[in-house]
Amino acid sequence: MYPDPNTQAPIDYLNQIAPQPQKPGLNKGALFGVIALIVIVLGIVASFLVFISGTASGPKTAMVTLAARMQAMQDVSDKAQKNIKSSQLRSINSNLKVLLTDANRDIAAPLQKEEIDVVKLDKAVVAKEKADPITATLEDARLNATYDDTYAREMSFKLTTISLLMQQIYDQSKSKTIQDFLVEADGNLQPINEQLKAFNSTAR
Repeated sequence: MYPDPNTQAPIDYLNQIAPQPQKPGLNKGALFGVIALIVIVLGIVASFLVFISGTASGPKTAMVTLAARMQAMQDVSDKAQKNIKSSQLRSINSNLKVLLTDANRDIAAPLQKEEIDVVKLDKAVVAKEKADPITATLEDARLNATYDDTYAREMSFKLTTISLLMQQIYDQSKSKTIQDFLVEADGNLQPINEQLKAFNSTAR
């Protein structure tokens, strides 16, 4: 016997056949997304704090490094003159020596305003710049009769690092005196850098 379609189904039966509501659960994808977002935000905040800290102490440290590097480079160029064979390279190096002498003299006053004495630079920074491997590299080149090309290449690289350091200081410093010095010094040294890059002892 079939059930009467007009007869109302019991409440219990309706509850059994009705779709059961889903219990609220943890969406793992959403959780991972939130964690990733937190990590990214924390990374940005940390990077910003490092940038602020570096900007606050960076210019003065970089100025000391620049002064020490230019002094060390002048010393290298002075000692190199007697080992250079090419008259062209000797001429380039003579000009470099003059420009470095001028730059090392002219940087004193701007740095004095930043309470940096070029005669009493941080000993650790000075020692690091003097310990540059360029000295050993040039000695090996002298023994292997490749001094001129090696000297031109190495000094060009050093001038490039000086230019980049000057740009960093220029961007961070608020001192017009410092900025004016950097523009003039870099403008004088870069033509020498181009001459060193172009030098080739075999092309004579």
